[in-house]
Amino acid sequence: MEAAENRKANSWLETEKLSVLMRKYAVPCVISLVVAALYNIVDQIFIANASYLGSYGNAANTVVFPMTVIALALAVMVGDGTCAFVSLCLGQGRKEDSHRAIGNAVVVVLLISVALTAVYAIWQGPILTVFGGRVNEETFERSREYFTYITMGIPAYMFGQAMNPIIRSDGSPKFAMVSTLLGAVANIILDPVFIFIAHWGMMGAAVATVAGQLITAVLAIWYLCHMKAVKLEKSSFAFRPDLVRKCLSLGMTSFFSQISLVAAMAAINNMLKVYGAQDPVFGQQQYAQIPMAVVGIVMKVFQIVISIAVGMSAGCIPIVGYNIGAGRKDRAKQLYRMVLLHEFLLGLISLIVVEFFPKQLTDIFGAANESRYYTDFAVRSFRIYLCMMPLATLNKGNFIYLQGAGRAFISSMLSFVREVVFGVGFALLLPVFFGLNGVLYSMPVSDVLTFVISLVVIVKEMKALSVPEA
Repeated sequence: MEAAENRKANSWLETEKLSVLMRKYAVPCVISLVVAALYNIVDQIFIANASYLGSYGNAANTVVFPMTVIALALAVMVGDGTCAFVSLCLGQGRKEDSHRAIGNAVVVVLLISVALTAVYAIWQGPILTVFGGRVNEETFERSREYFTYITMGIPAYMFGQAMNPIIRSDGSPKFAMVSTLLGAVANIILDPVFIFIAHWGMMGAAVATVAGQLITAVLAIWYLCHMKAVKLEKSSFAFRPDLVRKCLSLGMTSFFSQISLVAAMAAINNMLKVYGAQDPVFGQQQYAQIPMAVVGIVMKVFQIVISIAVGMSAGCIPIVGYNIGAGRKDRAKQLYRMVLLHEFLLGLISLIVVEFFPKQLTDIFGAANESRYYTDFAVRSFRIYLCMMPLATLNKGNFIYLQGAGRAFISSMLSFVREVVFGVGFALLLPVFFGLNGVLYSMPVSDVLTFVISLVVIVKEMKALSVPEA
């Protein structure tokens, strides 16, 4: 009787039309993730268009970017994993586990964020060096300035990002979207003020970012005190290792999808430094930072596309989890098809944009202030690095869907193979044979090989979802 009563929370996820649910949950999630991605990208746009910062500031932003991704990876591991677990619990009527999982997520993300802040503050120099900050002295100094202030905002950033999917699991995707949006709007307003009017340089870009992150974190705290489907209690925050393990295992795919970008960028930045030094143009001191700045821009554009791809699938995690928990495999299978189709179409549209308008994309990031070598390398990078976008978005959507369906192991393994084995492996291997172009080839080669593996998994999962519940 109690289970049946508990099942009333979010029960529309089992009955509402799937296309309606996908719009209701996926659209706010897409907007939230794109806005979150825009924090760093907006900084880079304003930095690139400030003549006193230019490509040095651009390269510095690229060097620091992986450190924000590490924070994001840890945050979404906690947040997305808890979101998936809570959705499965609500589908099964287990509200006790739901509120305890959320309380533990709050505790865990706060502990991790404080620890990461300490690591960044203590080992700042070596960390920047690992990610290519020593390409030249000016790039290193600007990287250090930017990183110092970004580090101060890590706890607020991680807390806001971790709570965002949890808020969606409680049936409030719009609030999750608005809280992220307001923070980003503050960043967009403050960036030009601090960079162009106050002339605070890299510090100004970082302070604007941290201010926006604080707004999102404060709104998340307010929501936790006013939850709908799940009510937090004092006992919710008592540490429960079993629940933490379950949530983190479900969040590993999100972790791998983000952390792999860090590993790939470390490999790519260092390969760009090594093989750029052998290039007739980029081997010159005044142009040495260009490959790193350009590839950083290409990866930022790619991150916007991947944020949309992840948003479409991650937004469906509450729907998938609830229906799997409620034994509605038929609806889960139908949603699987819808997600994969939308992911492929997104990649196709993105491919058309990057192949036909690379010059226009480059101009957004301050190409007018740079040499023709900057623009030429950027056009080449866009066209090669992102030429398999439809497969990249489909692969990503598949990983996240499987995560929401409770298939933590297979989802994590697929993500690990794509992002670490292929992504890092080919970034290190291909430049040996193809020089700078080898760095650019690493992305499409990785996505083609991953798609072959993903196709086998998709067929098996479709068959499994066709078997009715006993």
